[in-house]
Amino acid sequence: MILELEHKKIGFVLTGSFCTFSKTIPKIKDLVKMGSEVIPIMSYNAYNLDTKFGKAEDFINEIEDITGKKIIHTIQDAEPALSQAGFSGSPRKAGRGTR
Repeated sequence: MILELEHKKIGFVLTGSFCTFSKTIPKIKDLVKMGSEVIPIMSYNAYNLDTKFGKAEDFINEIEDITGKKIIHTIQDAEPALSQAGFSGSPRKAGRGTR
C-alpha cells in the first residue's frame, strides 16, 4: 500500500530524543519533497536545550528552512495553530475512565 501524502497537512513533533534528530530531520525533508505541508512542533526541551548531539538553534534553523514554517514550541502557539488546522475537540477529563 502506497500512502498518498501530496497536499496532506502533517504535524511532525520532536521531543527530547536528541540522538534521533540526525535521522529524523531527513524524514521531514522527504515528506516535504512528497508534497506534504509539514507543521513542525518541538517540545520545550527539544527547542531550548543544546546537547552533545547538537545545538538547538541549529536544529531549529534547519527544520524551519526545510518546512518554510516557524516551529510551534509553546502551548500558546499550539492552541491557535491546531484550531486553524481544524482540530476543535474538547479536552477529555482525566480520571473519568473505567478500570
